[in-house]
Order: sequence, then structure tokens, then C-alpha cells
Amino acid sequence: MSNAMPAWILTENASLKELNTFHVDATAAQLLELHDPTLLPDVLALPHVARGPLLVLGSGSNVLIADDVPGTVLVFANREIEELEHRADHTVVRAGAGVSWHGLVMSSLQNGLSGLENLALIPGTAGAAPIQNIGAYGVQVDEFIQAVDAWDRDTGEWVRFDAEGCAFGYRDSIFKHAADRYLITAIELRLPLLHDLRLGYAGIAEEMQAMGVELPVAADVANAVIAIRRRKLPDPDVLGNAGSFFKNPVLPLEQVEVLLQHFPELPVYPADKDSHRKLSAAWMIEACGWKGYRDGDAGVAPSHALVLVNHGNASGAELLALARRISASVLEKFGVPIEPEPRLIGAQW
Repeated sequence: MSNAMPAWILTENASLKELNTFHVDATAAQLLELHDPTLLPDVLALPHVARGPLLVLGSGSNVLIADDVPGTVLVFANREIEELEHRADHTVVRAGAGVSWHGLVMSSLQNGLSGLENLALIPGTAGAAPIQNIGAYGVQVDEFIQAVDAWDRDTGEWVRFDAEGCAFGYRDSIFKHAADRYLITAIELRLPLLHDLRLGYAGIAEEMQAMGVELPVAADVANAVIAIRRRKLPDPDVLGNAGSFFKNPVLPLEQVEVLLQHFPELPVYPADKDSHRKLSAAWMIEACGWKGYRDGDAGVAPSHALVLVNHGNASGAELLALARRISASVLEKFGVPIEPEPRLIGAQW
């Protein structure tokens, strides 16, 4: 009798509560766990999969599921990391879509590579990372992505995107705008052996000083980021959340200057374009009085105004309703629209 892992596992009427970090209790008509992504065309052609809608979930760390999910929820379970190429100054690493993002960061550091240290402890999977172009503490993943492999559902072909083809922007990519078209199966990262450390963002240098680190290396930066994130953001295993719920709005400089006349303490940061600036959504939300707010089991984290939380049994619809109220109050007070960072499943913003 063979003990080999099955190529895929299909479960009907599957609970998604443990497959989203909000721990919203929703049900998928079918849950498909795929261990061998080369078989993706075959499983997509199965009659009970092909005839209904398809939703891909990584670790569910960047979604809010507002309703039960019809059709099939696909989870990639390929979790291999391999080094494809060694050069004098860099290594190319390939990670399966199902690899834990934080696990990939720590694996790269253990192998003497750098670059990803500021992105430590971001929840999610490697396959989801390019969709949102994840970023934190002054670094975005697009700086290191060399290629993304995916299945194009529209053409029925395997496709490979280089970094330029991914059309990366702030929390944005080609994959985000075609969420149901490209099914990412693996990513390749070009990671340097030596890298200028990014220490100037949000208290990293102060954290390392408190840790007694005088000559930091990449692993020290990761440890500082991990410590900061654990203090600021609730653990999803303890208090359901999807990290920062709202994107920091990016506005033309002229509009920002007018805002600063009325709200001189509003934090302002550089944006991708010199003609624009990025504003702190957290500061505006806190200024509207939402930090620590709770309505039933839906609330805002007391430690961070950007983080919506599920205190136990909040539904996705209840969390979404709270997010809409927060957004409306920021628009009323500041005249600035703020938008959700997670993908909304079963609802529109």
C-alpha cells in the first residue's frame, strides 16, 4: 500500500474558518488542495471544478470573506524552496506558491542571503506575495522578484512573467487586476549576498539599539522587524485579523499641502511619483476615534488603528460594514477616500 501524498484532495462543503486569518466562518462548496501544480490543467478540467467559479486562497491573510463561497476554493500545497543559481553577488531562489512567506524570509537569511529581512513576519504565502506586491518598513517584494510562473485560465497556457511584465506598483500588480485569470504556481527571487540595509523606517534603528546591536546584519533587521510587528499587530491565531486593512492613500502634492494647513500633524511620506505624497491612513482613522472601537465581535485593534479584528464570531459582512463606516468618517473629516487592502470575497467595496 502506497503512503505517497495524493496529487490533490477534494472536500465538499468545507469550512474556511481555518483558511482565513480573520477566522470568519464561511463555507466553500468545494475545497481543492493541490500538491502538484503541474496537474493544474487536469484538475481545472474536472467536470465538478470546471462548471463553477474558482477562488484561489493562499493562507487567507489578505482577504475578507463576506459570504459563503460557491464553486471551488483552490489551495496550492506545493511548499518546496530551491536554489536555482549561485553567483558571486546573488542567488536565485524558487519557491512554490504554497510556501509560507515568513518561512521563505527566514530560510533565505539562514542561507546567507539578504534583501527580504524588512519583510519578515508578513503573513501569507509566496504565491500571494506578488499579487499585492507586499511591502513593509521601506521595502517591497518587487525589488527582488525575477520571475513569476502562472497558469493563464483565459488562454489555457503556462505563462512566465519577468519583473517588468508583472506591472508592479504600490500594493499593486497585473495579477491583482486579473485576480481570477492568472494562477501563480511559483516565484523566483534574485537575492543579494550583500545588501545595503534599510534602517531608516518606523523605528528599526531604535529597536536594534534597544537590542544592543551596534553593527547590524540582515538577520538583526529581521529580528527588529519581528519584534516591532509582534508589538503593533495582534497575532491572527489569537485575535482574527488580516493585518493592515486600509491602504495609505496617495494624493497629489497640492492636495496634501492644503490638508497640512488644516492638519499640520498628519504624517506624510514620499510616494513613487515626486508629484505625489503618501498619507498615514492609521493617523486619520485614529483621529476619527476608531482605535480600539468594538461593535459586537467586530472591532479595531487597540494597538493599531489600521487593523480590523474579529473578537470571536464576527461575520465577514459585519467586519465589512465596520470598514465602510470607518472609511466614510475619514472621508467626511479629511476629504480623503481610503480603500481596503485585502481582497473582498462575496462583496463589493
